[in-house]
Amino acid sequence: MSTPHSLFRIGKSLVVAIDGPSGSGKSSVSREAARQLHAAYLDTGAMYRAVTWHCLAEGVDLGDGAAVEHAARTIELGISTKPDHESMTVGGKDVTDAIREPRVSEAVSAVATTLGARSELIRRQRQIIADSGHRIVAEGRDITTVVAPDAEVRILLTASEAARLRRRGDQLGGTQTEAQLQAQVLGRDTKDSTVVNFHQAADGVVTVDSSELDFEQTITAVLDVVRTVAH
Repeated sequence: MSTPHSLFRIGKSLVVAIDGPSGSGKSSVSREAARQLHAAYLDTGAMYRAVTWHCLAEGVDLGDGAAVEHAARTIELGISTKPDHESMTVGGKDVTDAIREPRVSEAVSAVATTLGARSELIRRQRQIIADSGHRIVAEGRDITTVVAPDAEVRILLTASEAARLRRRGDQLGGTQTEAQLQAQVLGRDTKDSTVVNFHQAADGVVTVDSSELDFEQTITAVLDVVRTVAH
């Protein structure tokens, strides 16, 4: 009988790094994987969104790299790493819902492609992983290659363009036009890919293609990789 997921590698480091393009399902899949592994969960994208929200709220010019970097270095961020509790604060203010607003989605690539800001957020992400006791599922775009290249498990979660657009449309309850969905999913990926490659797996990174899988099947596929690679 196999060890329950919650007891797998107890007492040993288990950092699961998951990267993927927009609409691949990496956030919901990573959160559920963390829940089943009884691990912490880190949504690194939420950190970029929080800095973006702050810049928009404070009138910081997103085209001014030095100003964006300064904002990333001085901002007071609070992020929950409990998979059952989503929470993000900026300066003590709850912005959990605000960072998901369309205006933030449209502007977040400006922060993500500012190298100084990216460097600072990577530093913070590594600290969060260390503070978790190295039992965490962290997801984003450069976790497998930059943030946690020494993670016990590194996965690229991907899906076809059609599947990603459909999922994002379902997630938003059909409130977006096809053009808006393409801008959010494909446009964001195009911008972010100028600074990090999250479409092709680096050496040692296992690809999980969820195009033909439902949510439960994708979770199973990811957890199977975790058990196989980190045995």
